[in-house]
Amino acid sequence: SRVMDRWAEGLLQTLIEIAPKIRENQHDYQLMADFMLSATMALNGFIAMGVSQDWATHMIGHEITALHGLTHGHTLAKGDKLVQYGERVWGITSGTKEERIDEAIRCTEQFFRSLGLTTRLHEENIGQETILEIERRFNERGVKYGENGNVTGAVARKILETAL
Repeated sequence: SRVMDRWAEGLLQTLIEIAPKIRENQHDYQLMADFMLSATMALNGFIAMGVSQDWATHMIGHEITALHGLTHGHTLAKGDKLVQYGERVWGITSGTKEERIDEAIRCTEQFFRSLGLTTRLHEENIGQETILEIERRFNERGVKYGENGNVTGAVARKILETAL
C-alpha cells in the first residue's frame, strides 16, 4: 500500500533524525517521546495493514535473538523495496538498480554504525555453529516461511551463510 509505505518511511526518517540526538541526551523528554511514539507505530500493526509480509526474516531473526541475545530489530534486513526505500528515505536517485540498492544498504549500515551498533554476523560471534543450529531448529519444526513458503531450514542456512 502506498499509504502504509509512506507512514513507514516517515517513521524511519524520524528515527534517523532523532537517534543521534538521543544518543547524546537520553534525558530529553521530547526526543524520547518521539522515539517511543515511532516505536509504537512501527510495532502495533498499524503500518502492516494491507501489506503482504514475509515472516521468514523475522523467524530467522528470532533464532539469532534466542541464541545470541541480539535485539529483534537488530536482526532484521529485507531486500524488498530497497530501491524505493533508498530513494525516499536516503534520497538516492541515480545509478543502476543494483548500485542504488548497494548505496541504500551502505547508508543504512553507516547509520547503524554511527549509533554504535554492529551490522555483521561475525561481529556478534555468530558463525557456522549458530547457522547449523538454526537450520536444525527450522527442520525440527518442519517450517516453511516466506510469501511462497519456500524458506526451509536449508534456505535459512544459505541466507545466513551469505551474511557471514
